[in-house]
Amino acid sequence: MKTKSLAPLLPYLVVWAGFFFLKNAWATLLGFHLAILAALFVLRPSLPLNVFFKPANGKRALFMILLCAASGPGLYLLRDAFQIADDLNARLAELGLSGNTWFGFIAYFTLINPFFEEYFWRGVLGSETKGFYFGDLVYAGYHVMVVWNKTHPFSILFMLAALAFIGWLWRQMYRKDDSLLAPVLGHMAADLSILIAAYQVAQT
Repeated sequence: MKTKSLAPLLPYLVVWAGFFFLKNAWATLLGFHLAILAALFVLRPSLPLNVFFKPANGKRALFMILLCAASGPGLYLLRDAFQIADDLNARLAELGLSGNTWFGFIAYFTLINPFFEEYFWRGVLGSETKGFYFGDLVYAGYHVMVVWNKTHPFSILFMLAALAFIGWLWRQMYRKDDSLLAPVLGHMAADLSILIAAYQVAQT
């Protein structure tokens, strides 16, 4: 149990090092995934990989996709309210996200990242409780480093609350279906729409 509670530490450290030391989005993302693999190697979970492909409730899965896909348009439409940095394009370029590098990053982040995160945060570190679980906040917490200095502090707090909620919701989908299919599809929709919105905001 103690090892499990410490499992998020390595991914957190890697994200911190990637953004604030290496200052490279690709290195951060790939390092994050390697850190998750290292944590899983230590934990040696018994959860089979077919948990991704078990049937899920169709209505819940569709609801999850539509809800999460709305996050990107919401971010774009409320960009002024969130007080996103005026020089966002320059700040992202400093992380290696500029020009054609965007498209490969969006594709990898959308198609690969959700499998890593859902298996780790919901499948291995999750809880079957119906109520709020501290792990929901831990999942949301590392995103603070992702948006740090790119938006207003109050917007960061809003994002933290929103991600803790969606982490709770994805965990409930997993609890009900015994499948990570709906959470992965929702996660993909969220990642794709948010990254496209971020790209669009950066270009304006």
